[in-house]
Amino acid sequence: MKTRQMGVDNTDRRILVELRKDCRRSYRSLAKAIGLSPAALIERIKRLEKDDVIVGYGVRLDYLKLGFEFMAVVRINISGRDLMAVEKRIAKMPHVAAIWDTTGEYDAIAVVMCKSRNELSATVKKMLALPGVEGTNTNMVLNTVSRLTDFEEV
Repeated sequence: MKTRQMGVDNTDRRILVELRKDCRRSYRSLAKAIGLSPAALIERIKRLEKDDVIVGYGVRLDYLKLGFEFMAVVRINISGRDLMAVEKRIAKMPHVAAIWDTTGEYDAIAVVMCKSRNELSATVKKMLALPGVEGTNTNMVLNTVSRLTDFEEV
């Protein structure tokens, strides 16, 4: 995983902001908005993709409308030397939307999205059954005020 900032200039940042607004727009429209030729724009986008600054394109979904009414933040304590291995196993579990390796009182934080209380209960119990997982602390999400996909700083 690359963590250092690549050579991203102000024009690249403007491209990223415009792509975040609408990644489906044409290169011609995007180039015009930024003040580049379509060829120069395409070259920059390909470089941003190659450098893993742009890691994908997609659609944002409203998971509540898809029936995922039980969302929780699960803080996890993990023992042993295989911290990342345990986190990777958790990341592959059904209903785990995200997992972060963290500092502080807990070793990891997972976001879990389920359609029922039973699914949520089973997911947390599966986490607890993994070798190395010492304990969890689960907080139910009542309302989503902001999402990671709403973060727009570039």
